[in-house]
Amino acid sequence: MRKIPPGVGPKYPQVVVLVGATGDLSRRKLLPGLFHLASAGFIPGCRIIGASLDDLDAEAFRKFAREALSEFSHRKDDDAHWPAFAETLDYLPIGAGPGPLKAAVEKAEQALGAESRRLHYLSVPPNAALSAVRLLGEAGLVEHSRIVMEKPFGWDLASAVSLNARLHEVFSEDQIFRIDHFLGKEPAQNILAFRFANGLFEPIWNRNFIDHVQIDVPETLGLGKRSGFYEATGAFRDMVVTHLFQILAFMAMEAPTALEPAPISEEKNKVFRSMLPIDPKHVVRGQYTGYRTEEGVDSESDTETFIALKCSIDNWRWAGVPFFLRTGKKLAEGQRIISIAFREPPKSMFPAGSGVGQQGPDHLTFDLADAAKMSLSFYGKRPGPGMRLDKLSMQFAMHDTGLASDVLEAYERLILDAMRGDRTLFTTAEGIERLWEVSTPLLETPPPVRPYAPGSWGPQSIHQLIAPHAWRLPFERAWRDPNAVGA
Repeated sequence: MRKIPPGVGPKYPQVVVLVGATGDLSRRKLLPGLFHLASAGFIPGCRIIGASLDDLDAEAFRKFAREALSEFSHRKDDDAHWPAFAETLDYLPIGAGPGPLKAAVEKAEQALGAESRRLHYLSVPPNAALSAVRLLGEAGLVEHSRIVMEKPFGWDLASAVSLNARLHEVFSEDQIFRIDHFLGKEPAQNILAFRFANGLFEPIWNRNFIDHVQIDVPETLGLGKRSGFYEATGAFRDMVVTHLFQILAFMAMEAPTALEPAPISEEKNKVFRSMLPIDPKHVVRGQYTGYRTEEGVDSESDTETFIALKCSIDNWRWAGVPFFLRTGKKLAEGQRIISIAFREPPKSMFPAGSGVGQQGPDHLTFDLADAAKMSLSFYGKRPGPGMRLDKLSMQFAMHDTGLASDVLEAYERLILDAMRGDRTLFTTAEGIERLWEVSTPLLETPPPVRPYAPGSWGPQSIHQLIAPHAWRLPFERAWRDPNAVGA
């Protein structure tokens, strides 16, 4: 077992109450993630109490967890650590009520034999979240606890304000961790390191040198069994407010006074306060052909499965720089990128036919896949006589370092941060309410949905939205494989 550096994990042992323990997210991410955190030594001690509507006992829940690990855990030493992890698992149906839940938590705390803390993870549908919160309150499990909540954090400004008010009746704001798995990814945090640990790029990270920014998250997958949820949500509520705007804040924020949760949250909230309301004229909504025939979907549905928009940040650093965001289902490729296009210099000294300027501006691109990659493109001279320029690039991939195996999955990192009380990667009530506020014009008067073919890049009008620029995806040049060129 590798040695975990001090301070990485929580100070105290943890009792985890996993509400929705037999759901899909628990099976795919949460149970495998908790298993890895516990077995790798990130947590000094752990007990997990599963709770859901299913009428199971502890042994049946252990069987469920073992099957989840077999299917979704990618680590090689699971069998060796399973017996010890199985001993930490307990279960009771939600219908048992607050008394048995409190007794199960107290039993787990006694088994740990030391001062501990509680982490409540609500892996439940939105309409069940508040009832789970009330159950925890009635069970007297608020003290010494933190609560992790999955999106959506409301549907509009009014619902977000109401949700936060009802949450605060039971838990204080500093106990609430609104999880966004995009921000748990190593590359998202690498944006902070890249910007603020290096003297090279931060001086030009502003409107004087940056022409525009793209945050592009196309998906090839459809909706599967989520059609009913998606019909009431759509791409904007599902992806933009909870994911893409949060990434935008990391990209656009000022340097915090310290790399600590409170200063970082404050700088993110400053970005949100500076965002101008979204103009529906700068939005393209799309719906893939065939969506209306899927189970649970209205035959005349106006729900968007695709959205592209332009938004603006009205402050001294970013005034006049457009931010283009795009995401959707059943698109041509699955990618997660941030691409910063730099302003082009004067090129009057280059002869005609040199090729300069013909392949667009220089770009700095972050790939937000689990294994971090970055690329900087630029013009360079082609070898030989004359002045002929080609677009070249410098690239970095986490796999180059030999440290890719140390990367925590997004949910693992975020669960660990919540246990530690580190709110750096979590949004606040103020932040989420402000995002719904700037979204109000779009939600009140959305443009019509436009059809697009599955496997395409969305409706054709996305090109008018970004003109005179062009979408960075699809890439003209694929990421290089460093091993193929001898790196």
